[in-house]
Amino acid sequence: MATLSFTCDYCEGAHPEVLKRLAETNMEQHQGYGDDPYTRSAVQRIRQATGCPEAEVFLTVGGTQTNATVIDAMLPHYEAVLCADTGHIAVHESGAVELAGHKVIALPATAGKLNATTVQDYLQAFYADPTWPHMAHPGMVYISFPTEYGTIYSRAELDAMVQVCRCYNMPLYIDGARMAYGLATPAADITLPELAARCDAFYLGGTKCGALCGEAVVFPRGNAPKNFFTIVKQHGALLAKGRLLGLQFDTLMADGLYLSLGRHADELAAMLRRGMEQLGIEFYIDSPTNQQFPILEPRHRQALEGRVLYEVWQELPGGRAVTRFATSWATTADAVQQLLSLLSNPAAEAR
Repeated sequence: MATLSFTCDYCEGAHPEVLKRLAETNMEQHQGYGDDPYTRSAVQRIRQATGCPEAEVFLTVGGTQTNATVIDAMLPHYEAVLCADTGHIAVHESGAVELAGHKVIALPATAGKLNATTVQDYLQAFYADPTWPHMAHPGMVYISFPTEYGTIYSRAELDAMVQVCRCYNMPLYIDGARMAYGLATPAADITLPELAARCDAFYLGGTKCGALCGEAVVFPRGNAPKNFFTIVKQHGALLAKGRLLGLQFDTLMADGLYLSLGRHADELAAMLRRGMEQLGIEFYIDSPTNQQFPILEPRHRQALEGRVLYEVWQELPGGRAVTRFATSWATTADAVQQLLSLLSNPAAEAR
């Protein structure tokens, strides 16, 4: 049996339809930096999908560059960004936001989610301190949808966060690296247009959702910072061959493909979870999307050794571990069944 990989959702290349269109248009000649018909078409598709006809859309090369660029462009250098303590910008982006000159203030999260009350309590305490002018001013709230633990914000939770942000005149920025998986799950009670209406900026992830690379930054009300294109280039997030990003998003946003890919991954993640639960495996967190966090016993880990790739998120006493298994647009039902088969009789597999 070939090694199975559930380590992340960007291990494969790109969806076949994306590769097909790239191959078909490979010898065409177009202007660079997004001044091409495919990028213009992608922008229109994104405006239509988000219900934001005035939206300004910019295609960037990757998630870390996108977060650092958007945050730097939207905040003066004396302002900081608030996020969950599990947030990507606080944990896995190598200090990129700080390098751009903005402090990241990580607040306690629950199941990967930042609560509006937590943000409000922090802000009240901050401005009650007479020495606050000597501190990095909180200027933005950053959340991920879905979160780094696969959880999603409900409409009510987003509304509460929006209310706090408006009260303090702070923008809400949503990291959508896995947006397709967050919107496609049956657990979501919010649509893309509804999400767009509740934030000041967000991005649609392509790298983890069927593209070779790329993210689509959306300022839903035409509210992009002045000279944002130039700032994107300063941050190394602008692709000279912009038509490659444009063509990918033009393909993903056509005929519902983007959400279809997210739905596929979510369904296989649910299949994986049901199978593991039937085997008596506990889960660290209740995730409705493509990231699942089973707590594996030593016998399970031994059965999978050398046969299945996954991530260990936290070692526990007795050889147990919180692990992460991620499905993607490319995961097959057969791969999930093979995984469950290995786990179904771990003692036998270990011999």
